[in-house]
Amino acid sequence: LSSRWETCWFKVELNIPPAWAGREVHFVWESDGEGMVWRDAQPVQGLTKEGEKTSYILTSSLNETDPRSLTLYVELACNGLFGAGKGSMIAPPDPDRRFTLSKAELVVFNRDVYELLVDLEILLDMAQLLGEENQRSFQALYAANQMVNVCDVMDPSTFPAARDLAAAIFSQRNGESQHTIHAVGHCHIDSAWLWPYEETIRKCARSWVTVVRLMECNPELTFACSQAQQFEWVRSWYPGLYVQIQDFVAKGQFVPVGGTWVEMDGNLPSGESMVRQFLQGQRFFQEQFGRICSEFWLPDTFGYSAQLPQLMRGCGIRRFLTQKLSWNLVNTFPHHTFFWEGIDGSRVLTHFPPGDSYGMHGRVEEMLKTVKNNKDKGRVNHSALLFGFGDGGGGPTQKMLDRMKRMSDTDGLPRVQISTPDRLFSVLEKESSQLCTWVGELFLELHNGTYTTQAQIKKGNRECERILHDVEVLSTLAVARGGVFQYPASQLQRLWRLLLLNQFHDVLPGSCIQLVVEDALQYYAEIRRAGARLQEEAVQSLCRELLQPKAGSTESTLVLNTLPWERTEVISRTGPAGTETLALVTVPSMGYALVREPLLPPQPVAVRKQEDGSIAMENGVIAVCLDMMGHLTSLRLVDSERESVPDGCYANQFALFDDVPLYWDAWDVMDYHLETRKPVTTLLKPLEITLAGGLRGSASFSLQIGESSTLTQEIILDATCPYLRFLTQVEWKEAHKFLKVEFPVQVRSTNATYEIQFGHLQRPTHWNTSWDWARFEVWAHKWLDLSEHGFGVALLNDCKYGASAHGNVLSLSLLRAPKSPDATADIACHMFTYAVMPHLGSFQDASVIQHAYNLNFPLHTVPASSAQCPAWSAFSVSSPAVVLETVKQASPQGRTVVVRLYEAHGSTVVTWLQTSLPVKEAMLCDLLEQPAAGGRLPMEQQGVKLSFTPFRVLSVLLVLRQ
Repeated sequence: LSSRWETCWFKVELNIPPAWAGREVHFVWESDGEGMVWRDAQPVQGLTKEGEKTSYILTSSLNETDPRSLTLYVELACNGLFGAGKGSMIAPPDPDRRFTLSKAELVVFNRDVYELLVDLEILLDMAQLLGEENQRSFQALYAANQMVNVCDVMDPSTFPAARDLAAAIFSQRNGESQHTIHAVGHCHIDSAWLWPYEETIRKCARSWVTVVRLMECNPELTFACSQAQQFEWVRSWYPGLYVQIQDFVAKGQFVPVGGTWVEMDGNLPSGESMVRQFLQGQRFFQEQFGRICSEFWLPDTFGYSAQLPQLMRGCGIRRFLTQKLSWNLVNTFPHHTFFWEGIDGSRVLTHFPPGDSYGMHGRVEEMLKTVKNNKDKGRVNHSALLFGFGDGGGGPTQKMLDRMKRMSDTDGLPRVQISTPDRLFSVLEKESSQLCTWVGELFLELHNGTYTTQAQIKKGNRECERILHDVEVLSTLAVARGGVFQYPASQLQRLWRLLLLNQFHDVLPGSCIQLVVEDALQYYAEIRRAGARLQEEAVQSLCRELLQPKAGSTESTLVLNTLPWERTEVISRTGPAGTETLALVTVPSMGYALVREPLLPPQPVAVRKQEDGSIAMENGVIAVCLDMMGHLTSLRLVDSERESVPDGCYANQFALFDDVPLYWDAWDVMDYHLETRKPVTTLLKPLEITLAGGLRGSASFSLQIGESSTLTQEIILDATCPYLRFLTQVEWKEAHKFLKVEFPVQVRSTNATYEIQFGHLQRPTHWNTSWDWARFEVWAHKWLDLSEHGFGVALLNDCKYGASAHGNVLSLSLLRAPKSPDATADIACHMFTYAVMPHLGSFQDASVIQHAYNLNFPLHTVPASSAQCPAWSAFSVSSPAVVLETVKQASPQGRTVVVRLYEAHGSTVVTWLQTSLPVKEAMLCDLLEQPAAGGRLPMEQQGVKLSFTPFRVLSVLLVLRQ
């Protein structure tokens, strides 16, 4: 058949011979492409050879009323369960791959023979796996031997006697102390990975229609299914199937789990993005099925942020299931059932299925492993087993169910019951008094290249998170100021859902094929385009009077600030002649100011070139010295004369590493890459002054990197600014190389601090233990900081996530160049900015957190015509420890605003939320925007009083007057 991603349709006309009356008749189809049987214009059965689904049951016993001739259609996709990799699973897809149909037959299925074979399989597995010291293995062996003696394969009348021998073994019961396994049907479907999003829609239909067929024949079967996005796809594209799924949800067999829009990456999405994963997911499940999910379900993601427990609890979830930490390369995680405690102290009951898989096949070996491997024996006596083919879909099979029926309570094997996540967790909760607690992040010691791979996707994510934040803030203010402006709720939901989809755990991490990357970048482009339009509409409504041209009015600039603190910064604005001019402006928190006459800086930026070609820049806050290669040789705080760069060291040093993982190319960076460090030393253009100072000073240079890549950088110092910016452009054409930038600093500390969602955590700067060195490459959001008492240095960035701090060297991971599963990964022109900020005192007191936000959320400038207008601020917060992260409309209708704040310093603090909006009442709510019991907040002169403990996230509903 034709090449990958194409579809072929087959019309199949069947005539069943009259002689087959009373027999079980199957249509058998074997091909290496995934298929779907359609009957009467409805999908009825998924077909996948790799998923052991190669037949469609036409009738279990052919009777008079069954049709003898019928027409089926088979839709055949030119891709297998795992895409179409050339030579290996994760290789880029093979454009010339051909797919073969090897069998299409009408057959009689002999159910008696099948049952005998399953009996024998279980007995032989028991004989083999229970071990010679266990008498049960001999009982199973002798029973199987006797079955062979009794059974004459040519004489079906001998079968019942053989089956009775097996039944006698299977019906011998366990003692009361035996472990209970809760088996739940499962089918992990990556929303995109080695196949595009579009193919996933068909994978969902193929897999779920198969589950529905199984449920019709096996009323005990349960199936846990996550990812609201996939339900939404099936609802849109396969409405007939969706109605059947809704029926089985109502019966309690088809069980929605997870509560999120997709199974997202657990490290890189922002705190607000993670809230929206739950908000969109839980709302969908509530609307479609009348209930929210009670367990967070993320079996396959590459590590789990320490802020997740609090976010789960805020979304009605107290239970968490995953198994990915069994993939740790270095240390074996010490638990399978435990309490996980986040950075704020929130706890969730967590279970890792002890079989260390989410795709079991119901075999004896898996049941024994589940019991033997369980790290919490004696504390709990129940565990989960998820059965069904997964990753590329497939799901459970009849044979898996039939194996487990024979193990429901058989002496020598754990009890196996078909169960639900709720039943399992309910039992674990009752048994939980002896459980241990794990505090902090669940760091996966593998796949740490995913913080850096596909840099354009990382940048698209950070940028679009910012765009949606700004659109929501400005739209909410426009609504609150009155007028005809309507909050763009449905457009925002559409854009959020695109962003959330791209946060799927093989897209945002960059571990997907080129087709998926192209789709993802297109979605980001759509968010940028639509977001810019929505922002413009909000600003036009919010500031209409200021933007109307008036007779005799003078040119001025409207500057908007979407962050919750006052900012004084240098902006670039377009003058009357279309020329760019700089201006120093002060803008109030979450508001705007009109600028005609810019401020004069307390001290202008001075830029001087020295004899040796080096360049010095100073702005009264920091003083820097750069050599011809763009190295930072000195970085001083002017007031204290404190030097940040150790003698004889270069900061802003680029280094190139060989990056050849053992197998998982786009995923992994191995510890041994650190042994191949080569500093970048080839200068193309030496450092030259590009802006001579005043409001802004800058200098530029170019380097050659590796064989054929180039890097150009403009190093910028603005008036009043406490950090030095590095505006970077890289023409990247490498293969299996890793580019980092290093900042050795004159600071001594055993821990570095990294920003995570709604907070920060510390990680060691040494490699004392295996747990320490396994974190040789870690992730952070907008900043990382190394501080000793009284002084520190922070590294800020606008779109990077990979980082490390070893000894006194801070390092930011910039670019990788893997070749699988996307052979073209990262070969492109990249633009990004990072900054270095020395500070006195702690990073909290030095406002590192606020400056990292400022770098990521530039002020917005709009040409205006009014001469005068007082500055206006919508919101401010009295404590610098509290960040007002989100301002949005609550529900599409009504004048209710949601504001979300978090404590960012790690302190206990009481603060006032002040607003100039016409608020008539305020109440606390959860992350799903449901009012909290007794959550009414009094409105006082200073605003609304809020109490925080470290890293606590609070959401407040503000009802506006009409």
